[in-house]
Amino acid sequence: MTVARPVIGIIGAGRLGMVLARLATRAGYQVLIAASGDPKGIALADDVLAKGATATTALDAAERADVAILALPFRRYRAIPADALAGKLVVDAMNYWWEADGLLEEFRDPLISSSELLQGHLPGSRVVKAFNHMSYADLRDEARRPGQPGRKAIGIAGNDADDVDIVAGLVDDLGFDPVVAGTLADGVRLEPGTDPFGADVDARDLRDMIDGFPSSQSGLRRAAASAARHPPASDE
Repeated sequence: MTVARPVIGIIGAGRLGMVLARLATRAGYQVLIAASGDPKGIALADDVLAKGATATTALDAAERADVAILALPFRRYRAIPADALAGKLVVDAMNYWWEADGLLEEFRDPLISSSELLQGHLPGSRVVKAFNHMSYADLRDEARRPGQPGRKAIGIAGNDADDVDIVAGLVDDLGFDPVVAGTLADGVRLEPGTDPFGADVDARDLRDMIDGFPSSQSGLRRAAASAARHPPASDE
């Protein structure tokens, strides 16, 4: 018996969104892809659409998708249709870049992760972080079948084991080995400023990078902020 694959809705039709749509259609998924405005703004000549992806609005993609992938600039996360995504699995492929996004008030807290902020905006959804730390060019060029030499890895972070398993299956179908980083809060181990960010490595090397986060500059800064906020109790 063949199990139907989920419909993938990709919100964001930039370079990353189009690459993910191309990989997903190649893997046999039904794909809806949405730009921020009129669907006609998506280049109709692109081979993503020629191979079966459907251009639509963000609201329609959110409503019709079984799994939504967010590939937008992070500064626009508040515009994501929360009601339409309620009850759904949402893959966070976004990153906070202060150079592009500006100094967002939310990030004055050094202990918050971008995926946790997104989960707060989508309280009815189940957020899993993935596809954020590899460049769109490497995603485009490095996808390989399972067991093929040189296969690269994608990190995943989420709170629910079943949801993480679903996203791991999606990562595998799109051509990469999934490596679980931990809970959604552990998504900080995949954010800009960490060793995995921008890395194009296999599963073993990515695992080492993720596990080495506490001794990295980002990990040490985070530990210092946590210690300042939660000093050890006095023995007196």
